[in-house]
Amino acid sequence: MIYIRRDKLKFIFMVCVLIISASFVYRLLQTNPELTLKNVVGPRGGKCGLPAPCPKRDFAFKISSGATSIIGPQICFDGKMLIKREIRGNHQGISVVVINEKTGEHITTGSFNMWNGDVRDLIAFLKSIEDGSLVLMATFDDPATKLNEEARTLITEFGSSYISKVKFRDNWVFVGGKKTITQVSFEQHLKNDKKTNKYESWPEMIEIEGCIPRLE
Repeated sequence: MIYIRRDKLKFIFMVCVLIISASFVYRLLQTNPELTLKNVVGPRGGKCGLPAPCPKRDFAFKISSGATSIIGPQICFDGKMLIKREIRGNHQGISVVVINEKTGEHITTGSFNMWNGDVRDLIAFLKSIEDGSLVLMATFDDPATKLNEEARTLITEFGSSYISKVKFRDNWVFVGGKKTITQVSFEQHLKNDKKTNKYESWPEMIEIEGCIPRLE
């Protein structure tokens, strides 16, 4: 009698499956020349590091808050890194990216220190945003000490449900719009709580990602 070890049988089985799969793909490509290997296998990833491409020509985005007072926030839109994660100081407080809803064009970016900065600078910036603009926001370290009711109200008008609750050293990320045609709202809020914080006086980093419909 001939005995074959189990691991050898497993190897032979895997080789057979591989050969059959390759043969199937080859025949499929011959049958339909318009197909490509990429179409058969499927997309492997989307812009801004999304696990899959957005449907049609929709805009991809990914936003991360800062981590403690050391690692800054990150905002990516349609494959472009508009706020890069940097070490210490940069983009402390609240960072804002403004995008044209129709074209996806990056209009402007601002960062506002809410620990010892002037909230009037943030308010003036928010008021200057034109109708039909997407607004992407992320926090770093402390977003709330100087944040007053006027600033919170303006952000609420962009579609935020949590900005009224954001307090000292909370983490918060948000996508909304100023009188946009597409009603967009993505948001996440994580409270600063020493009982649950990952980094003693700060909560862990949070992020949101997704697709925003592109207007035809």
